[in-house]
Amino acid sequence: WEVNPQVDNPHLIYPGDELYLVWVDGQPRLRVRRGDTSRTVKLTPTMRVEPLSLAIPAVSLEQIGAWLRGHRIVGLEDLENAPYVVAGEKRHLLSAAGDLFYARGKFPEGETGYGIFRRGDVYKDPLTGELLGVQAIDIGSAVMEEAHDDDISQLEVTRVTEEVRNADRLLPNETRSITATFYPRAPDADTDAFMIAVDGGVSQIGTMDVVAINLGEREGMEAGTVLAIFQTGEEVRDPVTRKKVRMPDSRAGLLMVFRTFEKVSYGIVVRSDRPLAVGDRVTNP
Repeated sequence: WEVNPQVDNPHLIYPGDELYLVWVDGQPRLRVRRGDTSRTVKLTPTMRVEPLSLAIPAVSLEQIGAWLRGHRIVGLEDLENAPYVVAGEKRHLLSAAGDLFYARGKFPEGETGYGIFRRGDVYKDPLTGELLGVQAIDIGSAVMEEAHDDDISQLEVTRVTEEVRNADRLLPNETRSITATFYPRAPDADTDAFMIAVDGGVSQIGTMDVVAINLGEREGMEAGTVLAIFQTGEEVRDPVTRKKVRMPDSRAGLLMVFRTFEKVSYGIVVRSDRPLAVGDRVTNP
C-alpha cells in the first residue's frame, strides 16, 4: 500500500474490481480498475434470530445406546415362535456371561450368533386397535455351541444386561449399521400420532425419556425426524351449561425419532415444558 498510493484503501475492493500489475520506471505498481459501481451492493453483518424452541439439544449416546443396539419391536407371532431357553447347565435357573444353557426350537441354518430377549409391552394403535408389535427387551447375546438333530441345542452366553432366565427368547443377530449422528428435520408430510408407551412403566414423561409412537417406516418415519408434542387438553365442566368440555391441546415439548420399525418408532423427548403422559399427541413441529 505504501508504494501504491493510487489504491486509496486496499480493504475497500468490491466484486467486479480488477487488480493488475504494471511496470513504471522499472518498478512494479498495483492498479485498480473499478467495476460497475451502479451494481455495487453493500453488505452489512447481521444476526439471524430464531426462537429457542427450534433448537435441538444434544443427546448423549448413553441415553439411547441400548435402544440402538438391542431392543427391538417384532411381530407377536415371530417372538412366540422363536427358540427359547429351556434350562441352564446343571439345571441352573439363571445364566450369566460364560455360562452354557440349553434352548429349544428351530434355529436358522448357518446362524451362530443370537440375541437373547424377553417379552415386553404389546403395542396397539390407540385409535384403530391394530396390533403394531411387541417389545423384545434386550437381555444379552449367545453363540451356538452344539446344534443337535432334535430341537434341543446348547449355547454359551457371551453378554448380559441381566441374568438369562428360562423361557427367554432367541432371535438371530441383526445385520445393520448403527449411527450416532442424527440430522434433525421435520417430517415430509403432515403427521398425527400418539405416544403409546414409555420405558420403565412410569406414568409421567419428561426430558430425555424414551417413548414409542404409533408411526413407523410405512408412514415415512426416519431417524432424525422431529415432532412436536401436544399435551392432551383437560376435561372440565362448563360452569354455565354444566356439561363436560375438553380444553384444546397445548404444545408441551419436542421429540426426535432415533430408531424405526415397520409400524412403531422409538423417540427421545429432547424438550418438555411440563409433565407429559402416554396418550399425548405428536405432530409436525
